[in-house]
Amino acid sequence: MKILGKFPSTRLRRVRNSEWMRKLISENHLSTNDLILPIFVREGKNKIEKIKSMPGINRYTVDKLGLIIKKAKKLKIPMIAIFPNTPKNKKNSEGSEALSENNLVCRSLRFIKKRFPKIGVMCDVALDPYTTHGHDGIIRKGRIDNDETIKTLVKQSLLQAKFGCDVIAPSDMMDGRIGAIRKALDKNNFQNVCILSYSAKYASNFYGPFRDAVGSKNNLKSDKKTYQMDYKNSNEALREIGLDIKEGADIVMIKPGMPYLDIIKNIKDKFKIPVFAYQVSGEYSLLKNGIKMNLIKDEAIMESLVAFKRAGASAIITYFALEIAKKLKTF
Repeated sequence: MKILGKFPSTRLRRVRNSEWMRKLISENHLSTNDLILPIFVREGKNKIEKIKSMPGINRYTVDKLGLIIKKAKKLKIPMIAIFPNTPKNKKNSEGSEALSENNLVCRSLRFIKKRFPKIGVMCDVALDPYTTHGHDGIIRKGRIDNDETIKTLVKQSLLQAKFGCDVIAPSDMMDGRIGAIRKALDKNNFQNVCILSYSAKYASNFYGPFRDAVGSKNNLKSDKKTYQMDYKNSNEALREIGLDIKEGADIVMIKPGMPYLDIIKNIKDKFKIPVFAYQVSGEYSLLKNGIKMNLIKDEAIMESLVAFKRAGASAIITYFALEIAKKLKTF
């Protein structure tokens, strides 16, 4: 790119000298339309439980979901994402609770769709919240069986669609699952249900607090590197996402968020498809604790979210959604 202008006739600071001018030339903007609120659900009744590793974030029993969803609705957040904390006595090696019509996700869907029909609901498709071993798939002979896992993921997707899930979000990283899920949804008259594929989900060190929140942290005795991506790779993400688009993904997800801004930009530039970013639990807790210890200002939250937009993200799943939506109302 040829640089135009020359000092002193060109002074770039001239357009930074006042707040009103900075607003006029701002290249990227964040609004509530860009936010997706994750919500953790737990068993029981009349309970709101704090998550120690995620300051300010709670687990809600199904009957208490209305409290947080009302806030999201009031702030005009367009979609929520449901994640279950499955009790130990309902977990097994096959993750069969994922296929129960009375599991936490299905009960949450029935509750939400009856009371809040106009808010979008995204549901995670993976087996790690339901397995005793904490993996996203079914284990056979000591390894994750890709094709056997897909059979269960298809059933899980159909069940969630049956109870009103708007966006099916496979986060498991099994090969070929998007095509199988899309085919099954279409065959069962769920053509309008979107698939948001966690296409580039990295084997990251930033997931710890989330695994604590859904109750899989202590179950996982090994890593997930045979199915989640190597964080040293970027070209591999292009292959993953290209295949998922061919198989029928409507939207693709990059996870984690902030350490992978280059991946977000590359994917957006290459494929021109809606790209969502997940500002994961480790990112959230690091920012929260940094602010609490006065190491950084709370404006760092806004800075981090605008960075996703600058990189090309269409929307952001973030635990800061309510907090930031309130601030955006005052701007």
